[in-house]
Amino acid sequence: MKDVLDELAAVHRTMGNGTVPAGDAYTVELRRRYDADIHDVWDAITNPERLRRWLNTITGDLRPGGKFHLDSGEHGDILQCEPPHLLKVSWLYGPDAWPGTSEVHVRLTPGPTGDTELELIHAAVMGEPSFPVYGPGAGGVGWDLALLTLARFLTDDERHPDEAGRTTDARRLPQTVAPAHAGLQGVC
Repeated sequence: MKDVLDELAAVHRTMGNGTVPAGDAYTVELRRRYDADIHDVWDAITNPERLRRWLNTITGDLRPGGKFHLDSGEHGDILQCEPPHLLKVSWLYGPDAWPGTSEVHVRLTPGPTGDTELELIHAAVMGEPSFPVYGPGAGGVGWDLALLTLARFLTDDERHPDEAGRTTDARRLPQTVAPAHAGLQGVC
């Protein structure tokens, strides 16, 4: 595994402005290239079995128009799905979150050498309940860790999960196991 500073430098970050159904929003955009083909990256971000190993356990009606829930408290609606290029979801945290105030767009683009560029844009309005506590940059910190963990997951090819079935701690040393994603249906 590369040095953590090299891994953080592998992500291009910008903050800006955008809109969500509830109005004007702040955005955090992260872009990172993965040494994996677009179908493998798509499967890693949409297959519940693989998703739980690098992000968290996901449940719900995992198709466009359906609702999802992560064990860490995030939940929302699956707004758009165009495999293997685009996934758009509302992204709410906790029971007091206001619908229409936060969305995440993930775009995948195949690279010239079989790699994949992932672009993640998280847009949230200022009035959303968690905004006064965390601000717009807090989402970037969380997404930085998620993209780092995804890089380790794709490189290490299916590490052993912890007791809860996750491998969300990017500091853990990798342990290789056989791929477990063949034949499972993912989000959308």
